[in-house]
Parts: sequence; structure tokens; C-alpha cells
Amino acid sequence: MAITELFEGRAGLRISDPRRMSIEIHAYLRELITSGVLPPGAELKQTELARAFAVSRTPLREAFRMLQEEGLISAEPNQRSRVLGFDPQELELLYAGRVALECLGVRLTAGRMSRGEERSAWAARREMDRAYRAGDVGAWAAAHHQFHRLLIGRCGSAVLRTTASYAKQSDRYVRAYQVQHDEAFAERQREHRAILEAVRDGRPQQAVELMAHHLSGTALRVMEDFAPGRPATAVLAAVELVTGANGEGAAPRE
Repeated sequence: MAITELFEGRAGLRISDPRRMSIEIHAYLRELITSGVLPPGAELKQTELARAFAVSRTPLREAFRMLQEEGLISAEPNQRSRVLGFDPQELELLYAGRVALECLGVRLTAGRMSRGEERSAWAARREMDRAYRAGDVGAWAAAHHQFHRLLIGRCGSAVLRTTASYAKQSDRYVRAYQVQHDEAFAERQREHRAILEAVRDGRPQQAVELMAHHLSGTALRVMEDFAPGRPATAVLAAVELVTGANGEGAAPRE
């Protein structure tokens, strides 16, 4: 099957700014991969995609490089790559990193959010509700990233860049979790609310504990679904590091 047949019927790629062509191609292909339209093992040929998108191979090569750095596709010779499958070790280390850095972020941000940032965080949470009900996974992901970014806004630009990268790399795992556990969305939103209130009210230790259990819960549940029986040693170590607890009681939520 030609790769273009997999995303037949979806909105095509539209380049809004030729100066950002590789970035827009990357974003388009990334959405197809994280949403499951391009499944693990799907072969991506630069020549085929260049024809389909009516672009040269130069921006495609850069887009492929960015996807490879995110661990979404393999690096193969002859201008082709494959969509990578679920990697439990990658998931575990991504979430261990997120627990450590985002817990640092909420501790530094607790009690220091501006009113504008607080309003933006509540607006992002409402947008998550709207997008989830509408089945708009792209809008949900954007609102979710914005919400988490606001919770850790005082941790500095370097940490913000790193956490944003980790969050984007874990998108496909979160989406897989959502598909299999639709009933858990309301509880996840309650957790989002509790973390935001702790950060807003200047309760750093509580914010850290809530964030640690919120993030580690996703990793534990996804690993339970896709790699049953595999220990999440790094995730539990990160929870213990930031909370002093061993993580065994982490609620399985995102």
C-alpha cells in the first residue's frame, strides 16, 4: 500500500509560510504518526512524500531529521525510514525525566503565577474539555501542553524546552492510553484542577506530590497495557526522588 493511501480523506498539507516549510511538514507528519494514521512499521519514502506534498526533498530531509530526533521514525539509508513502534524503555525514561523536571517546575512556580497565567491555565483546561468531547486530538494535545507549561512557567527557558520535548515525545503513548481508557478522562481533569489550585495557592510540596502521581500514573498504566509485568524502575525512582515516597501508590492516571 502506498503511504499516501493511509492518510487518504484527511486534510492535505498546506504550507502557510515557505520559510517554515520543513517545520510545517514535520508537524503534519508528526500528527499522522502520533494519532496512529501512520502505524508502526509504515515505510516513509522521501520521493513518494515529495510528490504527494509537491515539495522538494530538502525540507523533507530536515523534517525527517526532526522526527528521528523525537524517536518517531528510524534512520535508514536510501531516503526512507519507518515509523517506530512502542518502546517501553523509552516511555519509562521519558516519564522519569518528566516527573523530575516538572516537579521542579511546579515547586518553583507555586505561589508565583500571575493572574494572567492563571486565567490562561483555566482556559487551557476548558479547551481540553471541549477538544476531548469533539474528538479533536490535535487541539487537545495543544491545550494539554500549554496547561503543563503554565504550571511550570518559573523553571526557566532551558527546562521549559526540555520538558516540551519530552511531552511531545510522549504524545503517542498518552493518545494510546486515551483510546483504551476513555472513562478516565474526568479523573485526569480533576487531577489537572488540583495541581493548578496547589500551584496558584502557593502549596509547593502538595503541587510536587500531585504532579508526580499524575505523570507517573500515565507511565504505569500505559506500561501495564502494552508491556504487562515490566517494572517501571526509573519512573518509581523519580517519584521517590521528588516526594520521598516509593511511588507504589501512584494513582494510574494522566
